[in-house]
Amino acid sequence: MNKQRLIIIGGGAAGFFCAVNAARLNPALQVTIIEKTNKLLSKVKVSGGGRCNVTHNCFSIAEMIKKYPRGAGFLKKAFHHFFTTDTIVWFKQRGVELKAEADGRMFPVTDSSQTIIDCLIKEVNKYNIEILMNSEVKELKRMDEQWNIELSNSRLQTAEYLCVASGGYPKSVQFEWLQKVGHAIESPVPSLFTFNMPGNAITALMGVSVENASIKIMGTKLSEQGPLLITHWGMSGPAVLKLSAWGARELQSKEYKFQIAVNWVPSFNENTLREKLQQLRFDIASQKIINRNPFSLPQRLWEYLLQQCDINENTRWADLPAKEQNKLIKILCVQEFEVKGKTTFKEEFVTAGGISLNEIDHNTMQSKIVPNLFFAGEVLDIDGITGGFNFQNAWTTGFIAAKAIANS
Repeated sequence: MNKQRLIIIGGGAAGFFCAVNAARLNPALQVTIIEKTNKLLSKVKVSGGGRCNVTHNCFSIAEMIKKYPRGAGFLKKAFHHFFTTDTIVWFKQRGVELKAEADGRMFPVTDSSQTIIDCLIKEVNKYNIEILMNSEVKELKRMDEQWNIELSNSRLQTAEYLCVASGGYPKSVQFEWLQKVGHAIESPVPSLFTFNMPGNAITALMGVSVENASIKIMGTKLSEQGPLLITHWGMSGPAVLKLSAWGARELQSKEYKFQIAVNWVPSFNENTLREKLQQLRFDIASQKIINRNPFSLPQRLWEYLLQQCDINENTRWADLPAKEQNKLIKILCVQEFEVKGKTTFKEEFVTAGGISLNEIDHNTMQSKIVPNLFFAGEVLDIDGITGGFNFQNAWTTGFIAAKAIANS
C-alpha cells in the first residue's frame, strides 16, 4: 500500500513545525516541505536580533490574546490545543532550554537563533522529511481526492494532504493561487513598521532611547506606552512598533501621513507636572536646569527639549520664567510630530491580512471550503505585536494542523 503524503508549502517556522509533528505523530505519513527560495527558516534566523524570540512568558490565554491586533478570537480557541507552556516543553524535550527576559520575551539560553534552527533541522532529518528548495507553487488543483501541485518549471507533485504555511504576502495579487481554490482574503497591509519624520530636528538625536514614553496618534484612539528609540529617519522601538500593529489598517488609510503626540514623562500630565516643577524650583533652586534633569531622561534629549523651549543653558531652576516653564510643561507632556511615511524591515516584516479566519476550523486548521487543505502561520489573517507572539501563532497553528492530519 502506498504511503499517504503530506505536502507543506513554506519552509518557515509554521511549515517546519507542522512537518516534524505530523511525521512524528504518524510515522506512516510521507512528508515533503516545498520552499520557493533557497533559504529555510529565514525569519527564525534574524528574529530578535539573531537570538530568535521563540515565544512570550505568558501563561494566561486571556492575557496572551490581547497581544494580537487581528486573530485574537480565533487564537483564544486554538491556544487551548497548544499554548506557550507546550512550546517551552516541546523545545525542552529536544534539548533546547528557553529563558524569559524582564520584558517577557523568551529566547534560547544560548542567545542564538541557530539553536532553534538546528533543533528543527534535526527533527526533519530524524523523520526523513523531504525538502524541495527553489520551488515556487504556481497552481493547486484537487482531483480524485488528491492535490496536484504545479511548481515552477512545470514540475508536478501530488499529495493527499496539503498544508499552506507560506507566510504573509505584502500584495493581494500574491494570494491569487489560494483564491482560485475558493478562499477569501483579507487584503494585506504592513504591520510592525517605524515612523518616518523627514527633516525633523529630533532625528539629530539618532541612537537615543527612552525607557518609557507614551505616544498617541492624534485624531484616533490609538496610543501606546513603552520604550522609544530615536533613529536617523524618525522613531522606532517597541512603543512605535506596537502602535503600527494596532493601527495597521487605519494608518494605511491615512497613507502613513499623520500626527503623533509624545509624552516623554508618562507618569505626569500637565497639571501634575506643573506641581512637580514648582517643587523643583524650591528644592534645587540654585542648580542650572541643564545640569539637573529630574526625570531621568537621556541628557541629549533633555538638552534638545530645553532648546525647543528657548531655555538658556545658564538658567537656574529658581529663575525659570513662567513663559518658558509653560513651554517645558507642554513639550514634556505633548510634543507633537508630523509623520510622513514608514520604514519596514524585510526580515522582521509582518503582514496584517491573509486567509479569512471564518473559513478555517480552529480545532484542526482545516479549510471549511476544501477538504484536506490546511493552513498555518502568517498566511492566515493573524498577526501579533512584537515580542514572540507571531512565532507562538506559528507553533500553535502548525501543531494543530499536524495533529489533525496525522490523526485523519
